[in-house]
Amino acid sequence: MRTSPHANVMIPVMPTHFDTDAEDAKLAGLREKEEEDLARILSSKYGLTYTDLSVIPVNVDALRLISEEKAREGETVVFNKTGKKLSVALHSPQNPALPAMYAELENRGFILDKYLVSARSLKRALDRYADLSYAHVSTEGVFDISGEDLSQLKKDFHTLVDLRAHLDEVLSSKKTAQISRVFEDVVAAALSMDASDIHIEPEEHGVRLRLRLDGMLQDAYTFEAKTYHSISSRIKLLSGLKLNVENRAQDGRFTIAVQGSEIEVRTSIIPGNYGESFVLRILDPSTLTRTFEEMGVHTKLLARLREEIKRPNGMLLTTGPTGSGKTTTLYTFLRELHTPETKIVTIEDPIEYHLKGIVQTQTNGQDYTFASGLRSVLRQDPDVILVGEIRDKEVADVALQAALTGHFVFSTLHTNNAAGTFPRLVDLGADPKLFASAVSVAMAQRLMRTLDPATKKARPTTEEEKKLMQEVMSTLTDPSLIPTSYDTVYDAVADENGNTGYKGRLGVHEAIFMDDELGTFLRDNPAESDIARHALRQGYLTMAQDGVLKVLAGQTTLEELTRVVDLPRVI
Repeated sequence: MRTSPHANVMIPVMPTHFDTDAEDAKLAGLREKEEEDLARILSSKYGLTYTDLSVIPVNVDALRLISEEKAREGETVVFNKTGKKLSVALHSPQNPALPAMYAELENRGFILDKYLVSARSLKRALDRYADLSYAHVSTEGVFDISGEDLSQLKKDFHTLVDLRAHLDEVLSSKKTAQISRVFEDVVAAALSMDASDIHIEPEEHGVRLRLRLDGMLQDAYTFEAKTYHSISSRIKLLSGLKLNVENRAQDGRFTIAVQGSEIEVRTSIIPGNYGESFVLRILDPSTLTRTFEEMGVHTKLLARLREEIKRPNGMLLTTGPTGSGKTTTLYTFLRELHTPETKIVTIEDPIEYHLKGIVQTQTNGQDYTFASGLRSVLRQDPDVILVGEIRDKEVADVALQAALTGHFVFSTLHTNNAAGTFPRLVDLGADPKLFASAVSVAMAQRLMRTLDPATKKARPTTEEEKKLMQEVMSTLTDPSLIPTSYDTVYDAVADENGNTGYKGRLGVHEAIFMDDELGTFLRDNPAESDIARHALRQGYLTMAQDGVLKVLAGQTTLEELTRVVDLPRVI
């Protein structure tokens, strides 16, 4: 209450709301500023450079150079390493433990750049040692799973249900040693179930783990935040990424050493609303041992493809969306062509599989692009060139010229079908008059799930299904490829353990081969539909027709074929 100067009247004073949290945040901010200002002043006094480790990435390799015990004793950390040059942060230049520590580093040939930091800044860097504790069974970039461990884990993880039960048991124990092994369990389960990708996605009320099995994402588990932070640190450490960078995308990779073989894992991290989202792409080199027959390429098509790739010059383009197996197909071509007499050079972004006896290069997105790389490769006297993707006019022009000048070129495009290859090249600015002389094959493919032979169930075909398949096969010009019966198809049988009834994947393919008639036809830049109709005369299967034959053979379901390939709407 207060008194009015004009009358003896008491006026009530309304209380002002006090936001404790906001005020505490302001005070903390002021204290931090004061601490950093003091560090700046002291750095001048001691003739050192000031820095703030809370805003500078800490290099993991550098952090390892001094043990955590010694670092805390000396109030110092090595936060960056470039060759033999080390960036060393210290808080108290007069700490008696520092001279011996620094002398040891200098005796190992290191050159020290010293920086003064605040106690707050140093503490944040020292806290990074906790991340290193997750690496007790691995070194950076190499993730070791012993043959014995893997064999046991494979026995434990047949299905997603098995994985969930195991993780429930481990995480309920609250034992640090067991929790630190969660990432190993997830990786082993992914390998056991032949997953192609591991997805870790923070959400508002937990962190979702998903595995891509046979091309389909499936929910595997939901983690708490504490487990997520342990896993994320482990992934970053293995992938050689910045542990304390969380606000921008990072890409890395690491190797899983399994029973004498190596499996590459490509790591992609992007920031999100609730934390960083991780995708781990598992690149198992065993997939490259598959033959074209095992990949599902039809006998007639395969015979012609093998003829075409043996030409001294030309171009084979394979098309399809991301994840349709284009790269695997091209690598298989390269493997067939590899001989001591043949020089093969690749330009990729990134290199997915390492091929013995083949020169592989990777673009960097700056001075070494597909276009500049291709020009450089042409000076390497190659016989065969693989260009990861034709993305623009420059790459298209150089690739076409390479195909015209004594080289066989393999590459990919993003189109829906083989007929779309040529309009896509025109859209990129390529000259259609060159197609007849440069392009040998335009190929398209998809991957579809195959039925588990142990559980698949045969049944009579419905009239609607029979009508659909007959409509798809009606354009075939080769009578030897027309089915004799449409009476039986197969269904997938799922169970309560999470098995979908599918096991593995198989390709469906189509191809258009260059001939004089087609070359003349393409000079006028015809529509995609006209090219497709023209290609039917060559007598090869379309993807839809290839798929129908695989449905009738009991390799997949009509439902799965409909999911991956456009079929006529006759049902």
